[in-house]
Amino acid sequence: MLVLSRREGEKIVFPNLGVTLEVLRVKGNTARLGVRAPDDVRILRDELVEDEDSPGSNVFSPTRRLSHAVRNRLHAANLALHLFRKQLDRGMVEQAEQTYEKILHEFEALEAEAAALKPEPRAAAGPPRACRTLVVEDDANECELLAGFLRVSGFEVATSGDGAVAIDYLASHDRPDLVLLDMMMPRFDGRATIASIRENPRLADLKVFAISGTSPSELGVPTGPHGVDRWFSKPVNPESLVREISRELQERCTCPAGK
Repeated sequence: MLVLSRREGEKIVFPNLGVTLEVLRVKGNTARLGVRAPDDVRILRDELVEDEDSPGSNVFSPTRRLSHAVRNRLHAANLALHLFRKQLDRGMVEQAEQTYEKILHEFEALEAEAAALKPEPRAAAGPPRACRTLVVEDDANECELLAGFLRVSGFEVATSGDGAVAIDYLASHDRPDLVLLDMMMPRFDGRATIASIRENPRLADLKVFAISGTSPSELGVPTGPHGVDRWFSKPVNPESLVREISRELQERCTCPAGK
């Protein structure tokens, strides 16, 4: 319990509520009490309360966001303020002192309730991560050259020598942001690989860019959500490829070369 004297000019501040109580003047059995509050908290003299449009209006009009517990506290503070004034008007000084302590108690409780309503601070976002790419290409030289260019451009890159190895990799590692898929591979080709990816619920929406010397119509591979997302013909321009990847993935991860 906060215990305070009641001298003229004394202020009690509740910062979380934005409310200040101040004893403005004490004369005989009468005390003038000031209440400073935010715009959305109405302060009325008791004789004006009956003129309010809605019956049973409270001194305070809290916003709808306030919890039920806070509304109850506001109601109790409202009653205590009105009782305090009535007691002083009728010379009931001892009873008014007890009511004043109840007013302080209610505002202390309101202060704690208001602090609890403040939103939790959001955790600081971690540093942006690089885009993760899986390159699937059976030609070892082409695979390493493309992977090297992507790494220098700021990507995290893993490689697979054919579709079967790629499917095993996807099953045992974190999902990449993009798969760059060669379509003509001897053991498990691009068409079979894309079919396996789209049949897997965990991978069904994975971005897949095809890189091939053929066309989608020749291989019977659809473009779109049931096939490949984009098709790049060999020989591919790696600078253009990086720009397109960066544009596609800019909301998921950081692709420095795409900036």
